[in-house]
Order: sequence, then C-alpha cells, then structure tokens
Amino acid sequence: MQQYEMDYPLEESRGAVSSERLGFIRRTYAHLAGAIGVFVAAEAFLLNFVVTNDQQLFALLGPFLGSPWGILAFFLLFLVGSYVAQIWAQSDTSVGMQYLGLGLYVAIEVVFFLPILYLCSRYIPDGQSIIWSAGILTTAVFVGLTLSVFITKKDYSFLGPVLCVASMVVLGMILAACVMPLLGFQPFTLGLFFSFAMVALMTGYILYETSAIMKTYPTDKHVAAALMLFSSVVTLFWYILRILMIFAQDR
Repeated sequence: MQQYEMDYPLEESRGAVSSERLGFIRRTYAHLAGAIGVFVAAEAFLLNFVVTNDQQLFALLGPFLGSPWGILAFFLLFLVGSYVAQIWAQSDTSVGMQYLGLGLYVAIEVVFFLPILYLCSRYIPDGQSIIWSAGILTTAVFVGLTLSVFITKKDYSFLGPVLCVASMVVLGMILAACVMPLLGFQPFTLGLFFSFAMVALMTGYILYETSAIMKTYPTDKHVAAALMLFSSVVTLFWYILRILMIFAQDR
C-alpha cells in the first residue's frame, strides 16, 4: 500500500550528465523488477506451502484479523514499518542500509497482501484467474504510463501538492474506517468507488514519480527510487484486485 507522504528527495541534479541519468534509470527499473519478482515468489510460496487453509492463516495473522483493534494495529504497523523502510532506503552513509530498507518494505507488503490474496484464491470464484488478471492489468497500466512519460518527456512535478493533499484525505478515510467501529459508530466500508479513486490516485503517483526519475531524482538513490515505484505499483495492484473481486462477487 502507498505510503501517503511526499517525503522523497526531488531536488534537481544539475550535475548529472545524460549517461549518468540513463544509468540511474536502468538501475532503478532493474531493482524494481527484482523487488516485484521477490514479492511474487514470496506470495506464491506462502500461499502454496505455508498458508494452505484458514487455520494456518489465523495462526499467522489471527491477532490482527480477529477484531477491529487488530485491524487498526495491523494498518498502523504497516505505516510505521513503511516509513522506517523508506528512511533506510534514503541512507546517505550505507548502501547496505538502502538495500535493507527495500527488503524490509517488500517483506511488509508480502505480509500485508497475504490475507487478500488468500481470500481471493480460496473464496472468490475463479480467484486465481482474478489475481492473474489484476497483475496483467497493473502491468499494462504501469508500462503505459511509464512509456507516456519517457516518450512525451512531460514534467509532472505540478502533481506533487495535489497528490499530497489527496493522499492525506485517503489516509484519513482509511483510519476512520478502522476507528469508527471501536468508538461505537456504525462501521462503513471503502467500496467500489473508493477503489476506482485509488486507482486514479496511483496513476497520478506513477506519472509524478516517473517524471522525477527521468528528470530530477538524485542519481545515487536508485534503491530509494525503486522502492518508491514499487510502493505505487503494488498499491495499484491492490485496488485493481479489489475491483475485480467486487465484480466477481456481484455476478
């Protein structure tokens, strides 16, 4: 899920020659591909060999899934862990710390995605096909947006303030959905419209981040840039998957 803070370094690197920028871009997308590969492999391993029934899922994540307090704690731990991972990935003193941050973030996303992937694969009709379809759609959207930025060379830095405000609103809505049942209010769900809005928000993030990587992102921070893109890609995947699951349940 996307970390809702625009805390990435976007200072212009005027000293970076074109070859340096090109090398940075290649390293960034190579690390992004590696992170996605590890994420997919880890989820496949867990769903096929570790979490194969409801009892195993609740043995692993039961304290977080059994109550509104647990769900809130799960989400807050995700936010804190994501923030720590991003700080580590931005380290100026240790390359090892940068990789540790990326690895921590991938691990956090693996755990965060496990319940929804288990639910989809076990309880939604054609759940495996839905997961694959969500992955293909996410890839198509990401590749299309990335190519549009690199081909047009348009600067999307103007999206920064809009994305920041929208993200804080979204974070508030998610926290409200978690907290309201704990305060005795009628719970509400973030349904189909919210999922479509989040897909639109993530497309904005991908345009903004790709533009920064192409033009202004510091060329010695390819690990942090890969984490930034990975965060947007997996969040996009999450909400596309939710949309497809809702449609499948309504059939």
